[in-house]
Amino acid sequence: MDNIKHRAVIEFLIKEEKKPKEIYERMVKVYGNSSPSYTTVKKWSAEFLRGRQSLEDDPRSGRPVDVTTDDMCSAVEKCVMENRRVKVLEIAHSLGISTGSVETILHTKLGMSKVSSRWVPRMLTAEMKATRVDTCRELLDWHRSDPENFFSRVVTGDETWLHHWDPESKQESMQWKHMSSPPPKKFRTQASAGKIMATIFWDTDGVIMIDYLPPKTTITGQYYATVIRNLRSAIKEKRRGKLSQRVLLLHDNAPAHASRVAQQALRESNFMELPHPPYSPDLAPSDFFLFRHLKKVLRGRQFKDDDDLRSATESWLGDQEKDFYNKGLKSVMDKWNKCIHVKGDYIEK
Repeated sequence: MDNIKHRAVIEFLIKEEKKPKEIYERMVKVYGNSSPSYTTVKKWSAEFLRGRQSLEDDPRSGRPVDVTTDDMCSAVEKCVMENRRVKVLEIAHSLGISTGSVETILHTKLGMSKVSSRWVPRMLTAEMKATRVDTCRELLDWHRSDPENFFSRVVTGDETWLHHWDPESKQESMQWKHMSSPPPKKFRTQASAGKIMATIFWDTDGVIMIDYLPPKTTITGQYYATVIRNLRSAIKEKRRGKLSQRVLLLHDNAPAHASRVAQQALRESNFMELPHPPYSPDLAPSDFFLFRHLKKVLRGRQFKDDDDLRSATESWLGDQEKDFYNKGLKSVMDKWNKCIHVKGDYIEK
């Protein structure tokens, strides 16, 4: 009723040829906080100046037809199942509904979202998935058999390429800008040809040994056997008492690692090799944790030579607290459990 009363006052004052601002000020003086806003006064002043007679709101059309019916939801789902890459606009055109209705059906009714494909190391067969599950269960059994000492015995390691120049990804180069500023540009670049191969072994206390592959050579079984013997010496020097517990070595089953000569070096060093399923970098702590953090720090920086790159790598690794390595290595248990939960499929990061 207050709206009707206010409009009657506005109509009366308009007939007295008062301006909207004057009408507003007079109404505020009389009605106080209950007076209409200046925008409302201007709107109705303009209506009455155009000859409006009614003080009532204009009749509204009925409630819009709900197109998110079960039949329409089924039709949208059919479109998606026939072409997983179909666009919202294409669905809307084919079914004769709005894009907003299509999005409501997809997200709210069907619980669907459109995501990009992710790269995986290999198309896993059913047998490979079963092997991954069995291996993870075996590793969890190892931990359950001696939960207090298991990780204190584990040493893990792997090889990785480190580039003199590794450009930032598009996501890493994101930056804040004002609405009026042009978006920054990023030119497509490739990692430099200059690079070194580093083999890094670490445990819950930190890095034990870093080995750099000599230029123009490859990792062979003989070479890796030498690395294993050097690792034993490094453990003896840096981790007093660890050898007496018998080291549990967690590394992947690359050909050089699984070679006869490398396996002999493992036995001579009295290392016990933990199982690791093939094509499973998502279960290797070096790959999913240490190298990911290391390369994030190095990416975007330019190094003049191998020595400069080695110095930056060792400096960053040495600066990390013990807790960093402890949490990183123990997080592999979450990976084992998740692998079992997804029935051997690759684990999302």
